[in-house]
Amino acid sequence: QHYFTVLFGHEGQKPLELRCEDEVDGDEWVEAIHQASYSDILIEREVLMQKYIHLVQIVETEKVAANQLRHQLEDQDTEIERLKSEIVALNKTKEKMRPYHGNQEDEDPDIKKIKKVQSFMRGWLCRRKWKTIVQDYICSPHAESMRKRNQIVFNMVEAESEYVHQLYVLVNCFLRPLRMAASSKKPPISHDDVSSIFLNSETIMFLHEIFHQGLKARIANWPTLILADLFDILLPMLNIYQEFVRNHQYSLQVLANCKQNRDFDKLLKQYEANPACEGRMLETFLTYPMFQVVPVYIITLHELLAHTPHEHVERKSLEFAKSKLEELSRVMHDEVSDTENIRKNLAIERTIVEGCDILLDTSQTFIRQGSLIQVPSVERGKLSKVRLGSLSLKKEGERQCFLFTKHFLICTRSSGGKLHLLKTGGVLSLMECTLVEETEAS
Repeated sequence: QHYFTVLFGHEGQKPLELRCEDEVDGDEWVEAIHQASYSDILIEREVLMQKYIHLVQIVETEKVAANQLRHQLEDQDTEIERLKSEIVALNKTKEKMRPYHGNQEDEDPDIKKIKKVQSFMRGWLCRRKWKTIVQDYICSPHAESMRKRNQIVFNMVEAESEYVHQLYVLVNCFLRPLRMAASSKKPPISHDDVSSIFLNSETIMFLHEIFHQGLKARIANWPTLILADLFDILLPMLNIYQEFVRNHQYSLQVLANCKQNRDFDKLLKQYEANPACEGRMLETFLTYPMFQVVPVYIITLHELLAHTPHEHVERKSLEFAKSKLEELSRVMHDEVSDTENIRKNLAIERTIVEGCDILLDTSQTFIRQGSLIQVPSVERGKLSKVRLGSLSLKKEGERQCFLFTKHFLICTRSSGGKLHLLKTGGVLSLMECTLVEETEAS
């Protein structure tokens, strides 16, 4: 038998003894409860705050150093301009001091021939030198880096073209036909469900069509490739992806519910049989914007920066675009996690007949759930009664348990399969818990 005991520091709360079917399951529960310690989370938060403050100080120091270097560069530019003006003035003075040369027509014919031969030789030498310079540059690391950079841009244009095509199929083969079907005499789906499933996917398609046209215009001006201004236009509009990401799981749930309708399922299979879909389902097209935009752009910008010299005119703009996309990616990831956590909590709350207000706390994170066997307490070698709700526990009883970061829920399952919170001790706070593991054989 595999038992563990939960002891509570505050008065009035009796120890909670639980049993698992096997040792592995018991170890997992003990480890999960141990990791749910609120004090550990506070300590970890304090460590992270100290690191954050240290990084902020480093950033401020770097900013001061960068301002100093910028001022030095401005002073050097001023000095260079002053020296250039002095050189121009000296050259003008030398021109005035040169003696007057006679008319070239009075030169000796032999001198003219010599000058002509010298001109041909200088031209030949210059052309040979220029050819050597070009060949050396073609084989140089800088030229190789520029070729790789151009290839990255060409691949980006191809990927964007493919993504625009996928959005076009989503809108024209699914969204618009379903809108028309929702307006029919016997609609297989409502307009609200269509909006919930597709949300702003049509707006996303228009956005990427504009971006794709801009990329093709830049390629037309090759070898001059200026991309930073395109990202400056795209970045403010990428916020519409946050709405799509928040709604993604809900849209798949709505779609699954709609598929229960035979008429809708039959109509959807007709749409998916379209040759443009290439055998892919609607769920596949709804998932493309989740993983093929922000992550792909971040990877592309990272590769571009790896092959962009530090003195390149676009480097700062590309670095800014990359930082903004990474920030947006983190926000989208956090929002997806928060949304999934809220939906999980609400799903558990709905399964409990009496409901549970503590699950409406958005900071409450679900950890795990499962069945545990609650055993009677043993005091001084004698079996004592443990009061659980309306019954006194004289023998082992199965409980459905839910572990969260702040609370531990214990439910009983009725004969009809419904869950009921224990009237006494059904909601246990983990805010001031201490986990004690007894290693004695007894």
